[in-house]
Amino acid sequence: MVARLIDEDPEGAYGYSRVALRLASRVAAVREAAGFAAYANQKYSEALAEFRAARRMTGNVDLWPVMADCERGLGRPEKALDMAGAPDVHKLDKAGQVEMRLVAAGARRDMGQLDAAIVTLQSPELASNSVQPWTARLRYAYADALLAAGRVDEAREWFAKAVEADRDGSTDASDRLAELDGVEFVDALDDEEAEEISAESGSESEPKPESKSESKSEPEVAAAAGVEADVQAEDEDEAEAEQD
Repeated sequence: MVARLIDEDPEGAYGYSRVALRLASRVAAVREAAGFAAYANQKYSEALAEFRAARRMTGNVDLWPVMADCERGLGRPEKALDMAGAPDVHKLDKAGQVEMRLVAAGARRDMGQLDAAIVTLQSPELASNSVQPWTARLRYAYADALLAAGRVDEAREWFAKAVEADRDGSTDASDRLAELDGVEFVDALDDEEAEEISAESGSESEPKPESKSESKSEPEVAAAAGVEADVQAEDEDEAEAEQD
């Protein structure tokens, strides 16, 4: 349940993880899931504690990069860099090593070391033309670091490469590229809705035509006045006859 909710409803996933912890706190998978739920809600201290517990139970090093990122979240980029240079990094698979590189580059940026962050991301995985699950994020991070360093042309090139690799839309590289190119997107639905609202407000402001019962033409008004005059004359004649 936690895994299913964590992307769409992080708070709900966190709630389920707390229940699971009360029921099975000695199960490594539960501790790991609780760590990711806390991490998704930016509860980095809690997440780090759960990841450490899961690692102690299994001896697995796969959580090392996300543990280092928790250190960044806690405002300790130096600790994250220390973890990036630890022997455990060599035990990670290729995906884990790329993730560790991303975390280390982020830590460099946290410390204001933009040039060092750029150098950290430069690697065979970045230069490779093959597209792997991590390729889009690695190219995106590199482009973003270049842009922060004021190297706009290079940043645009790497955002474009990130778009090519981002098959599942895991980054907003296309939006960043469009922004650099000065392209603005207009939502057609919003324009249509605005036109409909304008038309509705216009029709409401138009005066409604008066019904025949409410409006009378000048001839009808004159005729009505004549009838009233005739009736009044007849009443006066009858009054004089009664007096005679």
